[in-house]
Amino acid sequence: MALSLVAYIREFARWEWARKFLAARTAPLVIPPYFRNYPELTGKTCTHHLFCMMACPAPGAIDVIRTPEGWQPRIHIGHCIRCGLCVEACPNGVLSSGRILESMFRDNTRLSFSFKIDVDLDKCMGCGNCAVACPVNKLIDAQMSHGGRASTDDLLLKLSDGKCRVLHVEKCTGCKTCEHHCPNEAISVARLLEAVHAPEEEP
Repeated sequence: MALSLVAYIREFARWEWARKFLAARTAPLVIPPYFRNYPELTGKTCTHHLFCMMACPAPGAIDVIRTPEGWQPRIHIGHCIRCGLCVEACPNGVLSSGRILESMFRDNTRLSFSFKIDVDLDKCMGCGNCAVACPVNKLIDAQMSHGGRASTDDLLLKLSDGKCRVLHVEKCTGCKTCEHHCPNEAISVARLLEAVHAPEEEP
């Protein structure tokens, strides 16, 4: 034991070892191009499309609030996973993270949204809660706001033959109101994201 301790002392006492130890330096930090930090505001105007919230896979990570200056996204760092989807989804470049915006402008790409509504007809009991609660239906047909019968087939959802039917899924905004109001959990709304090449702007 004593011999080992002496060997360590001799090693540490060598000038060469002491010089390397005292002169050690950490290499400068270089942020890699793929690094994504928490999203930050760019100062551009938010138009309240809520695409950032639709794209976000982390519950509670982002919401859009009204401020005296207008609408503004708010990032909750404790929930954010720094995936950058909110940055890519925003059509106005309101958010920035790492070099995502730079890459999007260079490659001329954007995210395209669509939604898929699945209705389990075995679970559906035809109560109509989904069709009445749907905010899109209420905008299209005022009678739906008061629990009345639909007067048009231009609706997103409608009861037909005692079951909920999806008529125009392209009108879905992904709010999941129908899903939350179904007492039998017969409806599920899935969000579909697709990276597409943005059309060239005309000069």
